[in-house]
Amino acid sequence: MLADAADTIERFFSGGVMELKEKLGPINWQFMATKKFDPADFEAFLKLLPKLVDGREMRHVVELRHDSFRCVEFVALAREHGVAVVLAGDSDYPQIADLTASFVYARIMGTREAAPLAYSRSALDLWAARVKYWAVGTAPPGLPTIVAHTVAGVGRDVYLYVISGHKVRNPAPATALIKRVS
Repeated sequence: MLADAADTIERFFSGGVMELKEKLGPINWQFMATKKFDPADFEAFLKLLPKLVDGREMRHVVELRHDSFRCVEFVALAREHGVAVVLAGDSDYPQIADLTASFVYARIMGTREAAPLAYSRSALDLWAARVKYWAVGTAPPGLPTIVAHTVAGVGRDVYLYVISGHKVRNPAPATALIKRVS
């Protein structure tokens, strides 16, 4: 039960992670593909996530891998608690592109050895365009949202990680994306 995670969450934050100080980014709470959405249990979990630790504002993100989370009730809970939902791009995991927090957290997972930059140029251009939409608070076209909700003009920090796929090539598309969005 997620509602019983208070001690574990407390140990996590007191176990040294705060030593990262200004280098600490959003905390990604990743769930197994077998974890189904239970509204009461998940809300209890979200209520356990600290907003402040040692005077530092915490940003939380949930990485969900079960289709049962693709529902209005889940998106509403994430928004209510200001928790972002990982957009696991180029993967078989559920895609939920709803903007639910003051930041966006995406992980693109489709790098390939055959592509010179591990992604095609058009795919890199597409991800760079998405970053620009998110940065101004708008959901990019073509990504599946559950609840229409756009707050244009409200800028968001965007965290985009290149992970998985052909791992040794991941730095190349990350560098190419930085150039495209700068």
